[in-house]
Amino acid sequence: MTTKFSVPTVVHMGSEALKQLQTFPIKKALLVCDPFLSQNGGVQLVTSQLEAIQAEWEVFDQIIPDPTVGLVSQGVNRILEYRSDTMIALGGGSAMDAGKAINYTYTQMGVAKKPLFIAIPTTSGTGSEVTSFSVLSDPQAGSKYPVIDDQMLPEAALLDPSLTLSIPPHVTADTGLDVLTHAIEAFVSPAANDFTDALAEKAAGIVFACLPRAVRSGQDFQARERLHNASCMAGIAFNNASLGLCHGMAHALGEKLHLSHGRSNALLLPHVIAFNAGLGERGDFTARARYAVLAKLAGGCCYTDTTAVQGLVHKIENLMTETGLPHKLSAEQSAHVSEHLDSLAQAALADRCTEGNPRTVQLEQIKELYKKLL
Repeated sequence: MTTKFSVPTVVHMGSEALKQLQTFPIKKALLVCDPFLSQNGGVQLVTSQLEAIQAEWEVFDQIIPDPTVGLVSQGVNRILEYRSDTMIALGGGSAMDAGKAINYTYTQMGVAKKPLFIAIPTTSGTGSEVTSFSVLSDPQAGSKYPVIDDQMLPEAALLDPSLTLSIPPHVTADTGLDVLTHAIEAFVSPAANDFTDALAEKAAGIVFACLPRAVRSGQDFQARERLHNASCMAGIAFNNASLGLCHGMAHALGEKLHLSHGRSNALLLPHVIAFNAGLGERGDFTARARYAVLAKLAGGCCYTDTTAVQGLVHKIENLMTETGLPHKLSAEQSAHVSEHLDSLAQAALADRCTEGNPRTVQLEQIKELYKKLL
């Protein structure tokens, strides 16, 4: 048996990462972002670098949370009209997902040479700048669909932590738990290997150490820089090792409640860990020993694998409390989940991420996990 590990995207990191834009052969760039970045000066940080090399640009600032297939079509039309040789995705996970889907769809049309694709994340959460995943929303069906293809990977990613300094505490917490979920799910994945383990372990350790600092003080540059790097490392880990049930359930939950992806993962993560590790059950659970390794790295007390996993769950719950994240859904959200429990569970079971879970899960078990959030 052989496995593969690859990092096709060249990653530039540090406080002057944006200056790397001046090293690319850009003539006409389409900048994909949301309206907020277009208005608050974020776009100007990028366009000033393009001005330095006398490149032209156009801004497509229509990106919304949970980007839709229709939005991707609009973006493709903009590339066709503008004839861009470069596409730059600037923003959080939604901008990354939309940018990748737009670039991929345009390339599949075979109408012209593939544009150079550069990703510039402004949040430390999704790791989408180095992954072949794009999650698109279908409002009519009320579903989210992960699209997976290596051709969506950007050629370059610029990790400039200065872009994250103004992120509000609650968004910092949400995205930080998303990083932790990526790292943990990649580590316990059946497809994990020594290379993905190294990145996942490091990313998880950074989140435990730095997320409370970044939430308390958004201007803590060192904490912001390390979290930005951790997000990318976790992205590389899960792009090679896959994700699992927590993400499958989070996609369905976030779509139904219009809840941020990081918040959805945070709510589910302790319960999915307990399920995968078989806490309270007898049997040989492969993931239990893997979670125990992470517990030890997080400084947990580990007399047995079971107590280690219990400690890991408590540590995650404490991290949520420390960063101001709730442990349960609101009354209104709970009522909505109860009403749509069957469709939620079916969507989670069908999600491609669920296929990578270390423990086989049944529909009724997913329903029980959702009920723990009520």
